[in-house]
Amino acid sequence: MSNQIRLDVNAMMAEYVGPKGIARAELDAMIPELKKAHAAVEAGRGVDMQGWMDLPYNQQEILARIEAAAARIRKEFDAFVVLGIGGSALGPAAVQQALNHLHYNELPAEKRGGPRLYIEDNIDPERMAALMDVIDLKTTCFNVITKSGGTAETMSQYLIVTDALKAALGDEWKKHILITTSEKKGFLIKIAQREGFETFYIPDGVGGRFSELCPVGLIAAAVTGIDIRAMVAGAKEMDQRCKTDDAFANPALLDAGLMFLAMKKGANMSVMMPYADSLKLMADWYAQLWAESLGKNVTLDGKPCNAGQTPIKTLGVTDQHSQLQLYTEGPYDKVITFLKVEKFRATTPIPHGCDDIPTIAFLGGKSHNQLIEAERQGTEYALFKAQRMCQTITLPEVNAGTIGQLLYFFELVTAYTGALLNINTFNQPGVEESKIAAYAVMGYDSEVHTAKREEMKNRPAPKAEYIL
Repeated sequence: MSNQIRLDVNAMMAEYVGPKGIARAELDAMIPELKKAHAAVEAGRGVDMQGWMDLPYNQQEILARIEAAAARIRKEFDAFVVLGIGGSALGPAAVQQALNHLHYNELPAEKRGGPRLYIEDNIDPERMAALMDVIDLKTTCFNVITKSGGTAETMSQYLIVTDALKAALGDEWKKHILITTSEKKGFLIKIAQREGFETFYIPDGVGGRFSELCPVGLIAAAVTGIDIRAMVAGAKEMDQRCKTDDAFANPALLDAGLMFLAMKKGANMSVMMPYADSLKLMADWYAQLWAESLGKNVTLDGKPCNAGQTPIKTLGVTDQHSQLQLYTEGPYDKVITFLKVEKFRATTPIPHGCDDIPTIAFLGGKSHNQLIEAERQGTEYALFKAQRMCQTITLPEVNAGTIGQLLYFFELVTAYTGALLNINTFNQPGVEESKIAAYAVMGYDSEVHTAKREEMKNRPAPKAEYIL
């Protein structure tokens, strides 16, 4: 299909970039492992924490409910605030940046077609105060997103917001809350049922970093006028392309194999470099997906491993001027992934002028569309010349369908790579350790947290000589 995203891995291969790349013989030798990884992922489809693989197929009723709620919210509210962190925020932000006007909130209401969107994904004490300065509680809807209801950051925001709503609105405050949580587990569903909040459910087998294509991400998208059915259809299209275990017909499987081989060669960093402002936050979303899924210290059979590849988020052309020097002349420890857009949604012609200055005058009559692609090709060539591995994912255009494809592509690449590394791709024990420690510091009283407080007290005492 002409609207399919495309993966070009020529610049990963030794026959293209030289001996620092991956030899075709290395890739061919991996074919049995790739088939095994594909089989492992398919065997887990819809099971345990692989419920995200069912999302392109099992949400018809949910989509209709989301669309109905979104239509009501657009009529009743001027602002829509997402209270969430991690996957509950990164996915909605990336999709909003990709598919709506780059200055969406600043547009007049008649041009927006939906409420202003704010995604509050941190608890900097100045941030909530700043939000309250720019919204009117009487015309704002808050979407509280946490699967467990035990996420301290989100639930602290919930407490602040509900207290403010009660003070401003009295008995009407509940109409301003929308809940997205687990249907049967955790604390938030109990609160939602007690208060009678409108509630959407996060499927049990869908973790936060894989949740953009369920109500976690689709509600905010629908509220701001994004075609969520086209997003889900795009994900389904990518899933269908990747049903085969032939790596040269399955782009996600091929990419997983190459990234695995790159890690074995010491490329322990994955640089995501979109050449489009619309895709800027895709790098943020990818960073969580890749880091939290693959950064593990034990294999499935209990062996220590310290697996993973550090994601780095960048933006072309901007970061050519801040990071490219390192990528071309620094250590051979990175793979660069370009996100390229063939057809932008706007054309910016460059007028003629400064005819007496050749280095400026030559730009006249061209366009920013041409210049950004020329800059990308220039960066790609500089990396080629320096024998650095890179690859390009091309979106024919940025729309709901191609974004659905892209999201699902990276989710599959992550799942296949985790299978190749023989790790649990879907847990996050390192994050849980941090959460327990934070609750212990805040004085939460339970056996686990009391023990953690004592454990933390027994750390070596800081030495004054190291504090300047």
